[in-house]
Amino acid sequence: MTQHPTQSPQFFLTAPSPCPYIEGQFERKVFTHLVGDKAPELNDLLTQGGFRRSQNIAYRPACETCRACISVRIITDEFKPSRNMRRVIEHNSDLIGTMHEAEPSTEQYSLFRSYLDSRHRRGGMSDMTVLDYAMMVEDTHVDTRVIEYRRRGPDSFITGKGHGELLAVALTDKMADGLSMVYSYFSPDHAERSLGTYMILDHIARAKAMGLPHVYLGYWVNGSRKMNYKIRFQPQEHLGPKGWERFEEPKK
Repeated sequence: MTQHPTQSPQFFLTAPSPCPYIEGQFERKVFTHLVGDKAPELNDLLTQGGFRRSQNIAYRPACETCRACISVRIITDEFKPSRNMRRVIEHNSDLIGTMHEAEPSTEQYSLFRSYLDSRHRRGGMSDMTVLDYAMMVEDTHVDTRVIEYRRRGPDSFITGKGHGELLAVALTDKMADGLSMVYSYFSPDHAERSLGTYMILDHIARAKAMGLPHVYLGYWVNGSRKMNYKIRFQPQEHLGPKGWERFEEPKK
């Protein structure tokens, strides 16, 4: 019987489907499985090559007529928050972010459902059950963490532990060269806090403290207004035909 090597990943291509970001376009993805002892190493390599992780799948766009999706990573050592970002940090100074193992909870799912129902009611994740959510968090063969952001509890100033209201959650992969923000969500009742921005700023600070040079934000979709927030975090690099290159937001 012929023996086939199992160490090299196998890649597959999805069928075309309507693009969720640009009307009239169709998306295709190339993907592979992230399983086994080599999964962390493979995840690092693929993320640096423009892939994203979803559970035990690594994927990247392979669209036939569009190249709008561009991988983005922030350069942590050089990052300096803008005046508005500093206001966001100050406004959320009553929050404590705690990093945990990748374990789901009913409290997380309740917040996740509120977020989806408010912001993504028609999205592809809108019908996710509590079991689907648990799989999203737990089904990982890489170094994945959950960061919970809570109001300071009554003992916070003494012990540093927050037991207050859960306002935001980030599912994050720790890699050799950075933190990759896999998915994040937050309370829709606190729009004034800009919690999405705050979590990115917190990840930049965490990566810098860990000595990691990058925070990976996934894809910036050129032409999609709801993705424009990603290019506000400067300096950053975009992955193009020549590799990772420095990108600067055009001045208005």
